[in-house]
Amino acid sequence: MTSSQSGRPPRPNLAFRRLRGRRSPAEFAALVRRAAREIGERVSCDARYVGRVEAGEIRCPNYAYERVLLHMFPGRTLTDLGFAPRSAVRGRAARTAVEARASGAVPDETRRAFGPYDTQDPHDPAGPDPSDVRYGPYENGPWNHEESDVLRRAFMTGTGATVAAATLAPLGITTGAAAAGRPLRRVGAPEAAALEEAVRRIRLLDDRHGADGLYRRAAAPLRAAYALLDAGATRQATADRLHAGAGELAISVGWLAHDSSRFDDARSHYAEALATARMTGDPGLEAHAFCNTAFLARDAGRPREAVRAAQAAQRAGRALGSDRLMSLLALREAGGWAGLADRTGCEQALARAQALFARGRSDADPEWMSFYGEAELEGLEAQCWSTLGDWRRASRHARHAARLQDPHFTRNIALYTAELAGDLAHEGRPDEAAEAGLRVLGLLDQVQSSRIRTMLAATARALLPHRRAPGVPDFLNRHASLPRSGRA
Repeated sequence: MTSSQSGRPPRPNLAFRRLRGRRSPAEFAALVRRAAREIGERVSCDARYVGRVEAGEIRCPNYAYERVLLHMFPGRTLTDLGFAPRSAVRGRAARTAVEARASGAVPDETRRAFGPYDTQDPHDPAGPDPSDVRYGPYENGPWNHEESDVLRRAFMTGTGATVAAATLAPLGITTGAAAAGRPLRRVGAPEAAALEEAVRRIRLLDDRHGADGLYRRAAAPLRAAYALLDAGATRQATADRLHAGAGELAISVGWLAHDSSRFDDARSHYAEALATARMTGDPGLEAHAFCNTAFLARDAGRPREAVRAAQAAQRAGRALGSDRLMSLLALREAGGWAGLADRTGCEQALARAQALFARGRSDADPEWMSFYGEAELEGLEAQCWSTLGDWRRASRHARHAARLQDPHFTRNIALYTAELAGDLAHEGRPDEAAEAGLRVLGLLDQVQSSRIRTMLAATARALLPHRRAPGVPDFLNRHASLPRSGRA
């Protein structure tokens, strides 16, 4: 129930009002819209919306606003921002829907109660953000609202691998009929939306916690995605969404394998995504698959393949009109040239990447590129100089990357700082390297990434001859005390 349905007068949200401070509602709304753009969301926040939140008319925001607000105020919960817990707002409606599903009847009011896939968001009496096209309206289905809502809510409660287990399970439910030998019914837009949301949530958790705790659980939703494709869709537009979603999910699962140092598994998933892209004639998906293949080839010690894959990605991506995408693909090519010890080729690709990046963002930028900002540009350039053995340049760019990174991307902060530690160790600055390494060790309770642990292990080996330098013994001892399962 919302405040407008409960019969109780709304209670002002004083915590949210304090966060606004001396800014006018319009100024604060502009900050919300800017924060949304930073993470690839689209909300049309205005002074009226801010006023309704502060008046208590919106007891709990819709999911797009939730992501934006938690991005603006990292470390806080919706309750800290003055909102009611989501379970308290929609608990009664959820029970109604479960009962309706069991009886086979879903009344209109129940469909409205599960707002993420209907025209009325129960957490916002004025309805969903009209610019946020991902949240409906979609085709009706007697169980899709419930399962899709579970998919969303599971990511909003808890952290790390436990969240992943709860979150990735609902999509797997769709394969139950196939497992029982029954034919799957033809699917519609709600299943496509659930698949797209699974991809977003996997990326969100990876940004915060790294891949190791997620990869083991990601195979089931990927199988479910391809089972949905086999079942067939009710409309061609839905089929296109399902193919694109399955391909993006394959890339996401491939990245989890990549970051967990399971290179063969990653290569297989990227190839699967590429095959899906070629089959459906999707240049955006093809560019993304080749982009990740280039990155994998570089990390796996196949630099020439990295160059070829990055160039193939650029050929596929040119028609999309995204300068940011082409900038990232030029960086992938630069990484391959660095691996070939071709400094000239690397510098030329880096120059293209910087020039394209300077043109700014556009509406043509793919959703999956929300991670690619100035920090990532600096971090990837640092990796190129490190591969070429120019440790001073590498450490300078890695330091900039760590300082520029948005706090939301905890994994990337750990990654850039680990890069900095290794570069400083090779540059002959062991005390600074140890300090950076200790900062990374302090993040390992939040981040699970074999790649980062491998980098830390290399730094530890490089610092062994400098045991007497300030801070080095502390770093080496703490690194040595890591649990064996958490060591590279």
